[in-house]
Amino acid sequence: MHDIWNPWHGCKKCSEGCQHCYMYYLDSLRNADGSQIYRTKNGFDYPIQKKRNGSYKIQSGEQIRVCMTSDFFLEEADDWRLDAWRMMKMRSDVIFILITKRPQRVHDCLPANWGSGWENIFFHVTCENQKRADERMPLLMDLPFKHKGVMCAPLIGQISLDPWLSLGQIEEVICGGENYDGARPCHYDWVKQLQQECISHKIRFCFIETGTVFIKDGKCYHLPDKKLQSEQAYKSGMNYEGNPIQFKLMDPLGFPIPESELYQKHYRARCETCASRLICNGCADCGSCQPDDIG
Repeated sequence: MHDIWNPWHGCKKCSEGCQHCYMYYLDSLRNADGSQIYRTKNGFDYPIQKKRNGSYKIQSGEQIRVCMTSDFFLEEADDWRLDAWRMMKMRSDVIFILITKRPQRVHDCLPANWGSGWENIFFHVTCENQKRADERMPLLMDLPFKHKGVMCAPLIGQISLDPWLSLGQIEEVICGGENYDGARPCHYDWVKQLQQECISHKIRFCFIETGTVFIKDGKCYHLPDKKLQSEQAYKSGMNYEGNPIQFKLMDPLGFPIPESELYQKHYRARCETCASRLICNGCADCGSCQPDDIG
């Protein structure tokens, strides 16, 4: 996918949300061990890879999700992280989305030239239940990032984030149910509570998927198909745009890039009912869509 950068692969489980990790499950399908951590060969330098014409593969203004098959602040990746930071600094015209379950390690893993934070980094902490929210949210509040969000996925317990949302630092909350082998139930009432808290503070809220086991109005639904999960999440009407999130992206000389010169998202017909549209990077033009999908 054009909006994902995996500089390393593999992870160590560290909390309840890791119990049925999707990466471990998908690795097992190809007889691989998800706990084996390695630097990727062809993808490590993705942010600075170029096309034949000399232009970057990633366009100015795109948003890139980092380490979707690992954790950027994993201890085993300490030797590789500085090079990753350098590439993100070099591409100050691209938004990099970092998500971690290890906020306690973050401060010591920041580069020397971090200052008060880089404008092109959107940092998220995962909170899968109230225990982890109470543990990780205070750490998030104290970390020097210009853009902060919360990932409540897999959502495996009721959570209130209101004490921290009220502080004005959080710009978005994303939530979704658990998938694949051993998925635990996600309750609609949990999603609704998070949405209402975000609305009260005008914070963007995105309900990306129901998960495999979804409970609503006392009924339990089994939804193994992820496309259906996304469609059902979209139909719930839970997504809320909130206040606009503005990133001050810069060219290599340090000058602001005009909006007209930034990547413009576009979508296909099949995207209309995708719950992640609110936060996604748009269509990659990969050519896999059927004619009826093209809008």
